[in-house]
Amino acid sequence: MPTAAVRPVLAELASKRAVVTGGAAGIGRAIATALVDQGVRVAIADLDLDAAREAAAEIGRDTVALAVDVRHRASVEAAWSSALETLGGCDILVANAGVSTMQHALALTDEDWDFNFDVNARGVFLTNQVAARHFVAQGAGCIVNTASLAAKVGAPLLAHYSASKFAVLGWTQALARELAPRGIRVNAVCPGFVKTGMQSREIVWEATLRQTTPEQVVADYVAQTPLGRLEEPEDVADVVVFLCSHQARFMTGQGINVTGGVYMT
Repeated sequence: MPTAAVRPVLAELASKRAVVTGGAAGIGRAIATALVDQGVRVAIADLDLDAAREAAAEIGRDTVALAVDVRHRASVEAAWSSALETLGGCDILVANAGVSTMQHALALTDEDWDFNFDVNARGVFLTNQVAARHFVAQGAGCIVNTASLAAKVGAPLLAHYSASKFAVLGWTQALARELAPRGIRVNAVCPGFVKTGMQSREIVWEATLRQTTPEQVVADYVAQTPLGRLEEPEDVADVVVFLCSHQARFMTGQGINVTGGVYMT
């Protein structure tokens, strides 16, 4: 598993400032840590402010915590203003906040659908728009959205989640085309079966819905992954760092697969 000790240092990131939504745990926390390892000042923005504060304290090194509910414009705008004031500006947005529920498509409720779309799709729209307006005004900026393997292949038991993540990719491509003339890049990462608290919940749900065991669900995930293991949050974080760097200067509108080979197109 990649660690801070083996990450190459990308000098051009050392002066940057970033907001990472959903940064208190899982993939978001790994992204925040990886950016801080590059010298980026990071605002961890999360619905759970206490968890964000705990993450910021543990990561340290110019990391701050902010409360945000990405479903609501007023909350996003307030968090962004706070980040600008605290960090002295912002150069990078990682729109990572996301949720999931699991159910057979014919049993989905309106609440299931709305919950996933409100956070995963509307949350990306709001955070991207607020950040992009700032980036356009300052003439520079970079956005990375967290999509999913389920944004490339419709996932059984996750039809509503897949639909919300397909929306993230569509939005990412369209926004990238609009902002490219301004020199602002917009990309997405598409993780696979990542070991997080969210996945732990999904494993139990899937086992119940498939009438199997959590151990068999995990075995199935690994069997689908050519590289032969579950994904670590750091596997995603290092790709996000790359997309934020000058090394990815000619990449925009991309949905980068970070799946261990589960999906290769």
